[in-house]
Amino acid sequence: MKVKNAKFVISAVSPKQYPDSNLLEVAFAGRSNVGKSSLINALLGRKRLAYSGSKQGMTRQINYYNLDDEIHFVDLPGYGFAAVSKSEKNLWGKVITDYLNVRPQLYLVLMLVDIRHKPSKDDENMYQWILNSGIDYLVVATKADKLSKQQARNNAQIIRNTLQIPPEKDIICVSAEKRTGIDKLWEAIDRYIIEEDDEAENNQKGEEEK
Repeated sequence: MKVKNAKFVISAVSPKQYPDSNLLEVAFAGRSNVGKSSLINALLGRKRLAYSGSKQGMTRQINYYNLDDEIHFVDLPGYGFAAVSKSEKNLWGKVITDYLNVRPQLYLVLMLVDIRHKPSKDDENMYQWILNSGIDYLVVATKADKLSKQQARNNAQIIRNTLQIPPEKDIICVSAEKRTGIDKLWEAIDRYIIEEDDEAENNQKGEEEK
C-alpha cells in the first residue's frame, strides 16, 4: 500500500472517544520502548507523525492515524513499564483491553517484540490474548539493526520458542531506523487487507442473495 495522505485523527482513552468510522483498523501492540511510534512513522514514510511520550512508559492513550481514508493505524499504549504504580498499570491495561474487546473494525494486530530481548511475561500474555481472540496477527521483531544477521536469526528463534509461535507463522524482522523489513511488512499487511475486503464482499453478496 502506498500511502499518499496520512494524518493524526484523535487520542482516545475510552470507547466513546473512538472515531465514528467503518474503516478497517490495524493495531500496534507491544511493550513500552519497543518502537511502535518509530515503526508507524517508517511505514508511513514520515518522521514525526506518530510520537511517543516524553518519558518512557508515559503514553496512556490510543492514538489513531488515518491512511488515505482507507484504513486506520491504531497505536496502543505500551505495556510492561516497571517504573509505574500497579494502579497505573491496571489503567493502561483497561485502555488496551477495552479497545481490543469492543472494536469490530479491528482486523489485524501487529504484536511488536524487541528482538534484542526474550519476550516478557506481558508479551506472553498479550500473545495468548490474541490467539484466544481469533483476530489475525503478525509478530514483528523490532530494532533488528542492533544485532548481526546471525544474532537476529537466533533471537527470532528465541521469540518463536518463548511465545510458541507455529512454524508456518512468519516473524518479520524490521528496523525503523534503517528501514529494513518495512517493504516486507507492508506486503504482509496488504495481504490481510485484500483478504478482509474479499470476505466483506462475499458476505455482502450472500446477504443480497437471501
